[in-house]
Amino acid sequence: MSTQSQIAVGQLTPWSTWGKFNNIAFVVQQFLSKMQTATLVEVISCTNDGGLSPVGTVDVKPCVNQVDSAGNPYPHTTIWNVPYFRLGSSNGNAIILDPSPGDIGLCNFASRDISSVKNNQAAANPASARQYDFSDALYVGLMLNGGTPTQYIQFDSEGIKLVSPSELSGNAPSIQLGNGGTLTPLMNKNFLDYWKAEILPFLQGLGYTGPIPPIDSVTSVLEAE
Repeated sequence: MSTQSQIAVGQLTPWSTWGKFNNIAFVVQQFLSKMQTATLVEVISCTNDGGLSPVGTVDVKPCVNQVDSAGNPYPHTTIWNVPYFRLGSSNGNAIILDPSPGDIGLCNFASRDISSVKNNQAAANPASARQYDFSDALYVGLMLNGGTPTQYIQFDSEGIKLVSPSELSGNAPSIQLGNGGTLTPLMNKNFLDYWKAEILPFLQGLGYTGPIPPIDSVTSVLEAE
């Protein structure tokens, strides 16, 4: 059985009926309140977790509660299958940094139904007549509660810093460093001498004929120090 505390109090107030202006203002306000533009949301889940994969979707929950005219709060339900922003392009380039559950970020809401475009991955007609609806959400990215990063790329007046608390790896057919500048040696001179005198001849004696990165890539840097 419903109780008074469970019944939402409507937005109509006594002065809403005082004169034509207040009548019209109330109706306009009710229409405007149905238009979603942008709000802060909490990420509930994400289809990706940082692995190599196409950009996915998130489930989010708006952080700003609904309230009735008496100030009683009514939390939102979850918005499902929301595309999220990834810096990248269709030719295979991307920075992969997927949202995490608990992130609080910005959600925009499209002016028209975008479900057909989401499904077809191409231009399409709107699937319905809805406008500025919660169902057409687009998650832009983190805004609050990020904390101090422990893994990051930092740009400041002193240059660029690339920091990781664990492993820093790269994979490419070739890597070029320096471009006329100076490099901090990746290994000391004693190790380089040992490499050239002991390790490399041993490997070549076993039949190794492949690339020799320490000689080709590092020798000139170390010997110039």
